[in-house]
Amino acid sequence: MDICPKCGLPEAACVCGEIAKTQQQISITTEKRRFGKISTMVSGFDDGVDIKDIATKLKSGLACGGTVKNNIIELQGNHRGKIRPILVRMGFDGSQITD
Repeated sequence: MDICPKCGLPEAACVCGEIAKTQQQISITTEKRRFGKISTMVSGFDDGVDIKDIATKLKSGLACGGTVKNNIIELQGNHRGKIRPILVRMGFDGSQITD
């Protein structure tokens, strides 16, 4: 049985990931790119979460393309109003998300 190095609990009962999600200070902004295209940037993630998994779930939930660069999720298109409910469903604290 493996033990989590952060909390000391067995891996099956580890809650470090859920605790890390509630302590994130997430910022959602839009940025105008080349040729007038709009990109939505989601930043403020710490090391306690899997940012690539979050990006994959956001892209499939919003039906758009995107990437992860420098701990910032870049999504194609303007999705400011749609990201918060998806992140809350994933376990993030809604009061910690700023638009």
